[in-house]
Amino acid sequence: MYLCHESLIGGQLWSKLRSLAPERSRPARSVLLRQGDPGTQVILLSSGSTLVTLTGAGGERTLLAVRGAGELLGELAVLDDQPRSASVIAAEPCRVHLIPGTDFIRFVNENNLTTPLLRHAIARVREAEAVRLEMATSPVPVRLAAALGRLVRAASRNGAETLVRLTQTELSQLIGASRNGVGSALKPWRERGWLGTEASGGLVIRNMPAIEADART
Repeated sequence: MYLCHESLIGGQLWSKLRSLAPERSRPARSVLLRQGDPGTQVILLSSGSTLVTLTGAGGERTLLAVRGAGELLGELAVLDDQPRSASVIAAEPCRVHLIPGTDFIRFVNENNLTTPLLRHAIARVREAEAVRLEMATSPVPVRLAAALGRLVRAASRNGAETLVRLTQTELSQLIGASRNGVGSALKPWRERGWLGTEASGGLVIRNMPAIEADART
């Protein structure tokens, strides 16, 4: 079963890793890591949620995963000294620790974490492949409900209502659909009161289980 990094390495080591860099805030929609950049630091996500996206040759973006608090971001590029394979974008305001790559590698070696981290990375690659297959083969409502569900489950505030700070255009790009297709899928869910629209263009999710069940019918 997939575990977040904090659960993987344990609370004591997680606290030690956090202490390697001060906590910083990042606003929603900010780019935390950019595809193709060198791996010079690892991001420890203390709060908030992020989108992991892949940009194609034509500039199209595909959603690979959603990551929440307790995750490390960009660690593979640091461990194998290769350019970043994907971008990471803040889906909501986030609190992060920017750990220098040299400090992270020293921490991994001192605590014998190389093998656990590589196994964890393999699980994430498999998850990303499953998401890409889903995005390529499923109808728009199914793809949209799946993306919204991941965002809701990773959100820092997951109560009766959850704010998804993405516009319909951004959602359409992430799931490989037209904006009209996304609007058509959202319409019946909005009419039934399962979600609403924020003035800023985001969505307020009120009943994610109902949305997911309806998309599968």
